[in-house]
Amino acid sequence: MINPSPATPPPQGRARSRAGHRVAAFFDLDKTVIATSSTAAFSRSFFAGGLITRGDVLRSAYAHFLYMASNADADQTERMRQHLSELATGWDVAKVEQIVAETLHEHIDPYVYAEAVDLIAEHHAMGHDVVVVSASGTELVEPIAAMLGADHVVATRMEVADGRFTGEIDFYAYGENKATAIRELAAARGYDLQRCYAYSDSVTDAPMLAAVGHGFAVNPDRGLRRLAAQNGWGTLTFNRPVALRPTIRPTPVLAVIGTLALAGLAWTWWRRWRRRTGHPAPLADRGGSAFHGDIRTVHGTHAQTVH
Repeated sequence: MINPSPATPPPQGRARSRAGHRVAAFFDLDKTVIATSSTAAFSRSFFAGGLITRGDVLRSAYAHFLYMASNADADQTERMRQHLSELATGWDVAKVEQIVAETLHEHIDPYVYAEAVDLIAEHHAMGHDVVVVSASGTELVEPIAAMLGADHVVATRMEVADGRFTGEIDFYAYGENKATAIRELAAARGYDLQRCYAYSDSVTDAPMLAAVGHGFAVNPDRGLRRLAAQNGWGTLTFNRPVALRPTIRPTPVLAVIGTLALAGLAWTWWRRWRRRTGHPAPLADRGGSAFHGDIRTVHGTHAQTVH
């Protein structure tokens, strides 16, 4: 049964939970923590590695477009699952893991929501475990979760025989299966689900949000927004994807060149401005930080709790 109590953000400074009464925060991955589909993001690298053809790339791109543009309902998600299951049949598991490891930052870093990073860090600061729960395959989700600093992963497990995917699925982390896995993990790890948190963008994850005491709809689709209003779940808006690290690490020489170039542009702008106005140029407003300070800012600035 869906918990009717209103969702509230975790209080600042809560002490680590006692043994047997621990707290966890369960995060959906695609369009909740990252602004893309984790599986489709690697299609170009899978093509470069010889796992898929050019036609497969185009079909994956089209499937990804439909997934991102739609509400990701059960039918759409099932079509995506079937497509990816058929596509992965016969793939060498070790090669997939190698490709993901080598291109993880290239394909995932730019799409991570800054608000999600802040939220994960704040849960950890309060002694909560962080669990990534995704319908994508374990081989993709585990490295992404490790990059985010998550403690545990619930993900789809593909059947493997002789080191290759058979196309069959041992466990599909989707819908009610997510909620079942969360309850099993809670029993094993000693989580008090009524004190736990869950975050997702899709109505298909309603069972996951209902399994905990504090459910939050992140950038919710229409169906989830309606359920959030009915069941008192909070709503959050994440809209600032930010790379976790620079894609190019500047050397001292590049840093100097960049600084000189920016100084030259600033000097040219200042001279032109002064020539037009006859006044010294004001200091430029650099705007806000790339990250909010704490979870209270995330919930206070970007969240609306629906009662």
